[in-house]
Amino acid sequence: MPDNRYAMGPDGSERVRIVHSTGHFYGTIQVLFEFLVLANYWRESEYFGLCFPQEIMSYQRFLSISNALYLSDSKQDEQNKKRKGTPEDERLSKIQPLYQVIREACKTYYHPFQNITIDERMMTSQARTGLRKCTINESNNEYKLFALSDCTNGYTWDFFVYEERSHASHSQGLSYEPLMALVDENLLGTGYKLFVNQFYTSPTLFRELLQKKIRACGPVQADKKGFPRTIVNSMARNAARGTMRWIRDKELLFVRWKDAQEIQMCSTFHKAHEGDTVKRKVKRGDRSRTSPFVDIPIPAALVDYDRNMEAVDPSNCVTEHFRLIHKPQKWYQTVFYHVFDIAVENAFILQKLTAKAKNRRALTHRTFLEMLILKLIEESPEPSAHSSPTSAARTPAPSSPAPSSDPPSPSASFHKPKHITQDSTTIGRKCELCHQETTVVCVTCDVMLCFQPQRDCYNDWHEKQRV
Repeated sequence: MPDNRYAMGPDGSERVRIVHSTGHFYGTIQVLFEFLVLANYWRESEYFGLCFPQEIMSYQRFLSISNALYLSDSKQDEQNKKRKGTPEDERLSKIQPLYQVIREACKTYYHPFQNITIDERMMTSQARTGLRKCTINESNNEYKLFALSDCTNGYTWDFFVYEERSHASHSQGLSYEPLMALVDENLLGTGYKLFVNQFYTSPTLFRELLQKKIRACGPVQADKKGFPRTIVNSMARNAARGTMRWIRDKELLFVRWKDAQEIQMCSTFHKAHEGDTVKRKVKRGDRSRTSPFVDIPIPAALVDYDRNMEAVDPSNCVTEHFRLIHKPQKWYQTVFYHVFDIAVENAFILQKLTAKAKNRRALTHRTFLEMLILKLIEESPEPSAHSSPTSAARTPAPSSPAPSSDPPSPSASFHKPKHITQDSTTIGRKCELCHQETTVVCVTCDVMLCFQPQRDCYNDWHEKQRV
């Protein structure tokens, strides 16, 4: 195998001297691929095994619970099967108990700030069900969930799974009914600014929202019903970047702005232009070359829209991560995992808001998830794999085609790290190994130890003690 000892910079200059051969690099990549298989998290191997999942639950028990996960009452399901094909049939009966509890909890412990948005999220399932796909370009095994989120932090305040039949009798279409169902002024209140994409934006919808005292803004298609058809003072095809045209239709403002392409915006609370600018490259007079970045005017509605919608994007990326490894076979299990992800992400956002209100340093996303895992394990009445009478006879997870014969790591008891305080700013105690401050203690050994990516004294100390 070749030995790449020098890493070259973009300009061809030597930047870093690499001492190890590329075999180390390729080997590390292969290790990462090993953990794309769920069973390998329970693999008993000196080099490739993970002790933490085995300490909590055996692989076979985890797989049994995952496959048998059921969210509703079997008696109610039997009664609902008799109503199949009738108007009384409840298609979401298999998820209703947990589904409604999480929805109510999301609305109980938080109330959105002024800027909100409606977005749709896809849930992928291997199962077939009566919940139909929503658009032509979507896969047959993808189901849509509509969510109302806070633009300030991405908190999901309310959501629901799309059920085609529930909206089939309405004439306004998919872009109207879900939005009006989520924007309930009786619960949400009034005075909000709603930002939506062009799928929802329509003059009819914006006028009805304004009657509820909820203002709205979003990009709109020029061929949308209600868009002004006038050609007076229209924008030329070869208009320069930054060219702007606007027209008012009573309470609605329509703005056209030329960037690389023409963009149309509709709003019920913006002015056409408030002096905002954006940097763009503009062609020179001879059209031979472009000039350096220059400031060109941009509509206030577009600036406000981009700023608020960008803040919500990360909340759509936190879900579905577990399904890359473990793919549910039932559609209601897919909904469960997605709703669970929403609850976890909302809890993380509430933790950040609470820390800010108390002038404390908020936990990072990774630290929060680690503490949540330990808390769930600590409070769970489920016995661990080592305390179970049948744990000694549990079936190990299947490994790769060439099973490893490495003996499992010796562990006489269940060791668990725990934070001595919930306040991240509190001064900790001295670590037993490195003598630096830490807030983590091994509850089994009653020893203070660092448990950080940079200082993993917790595992180092236990390896030295052979426990």
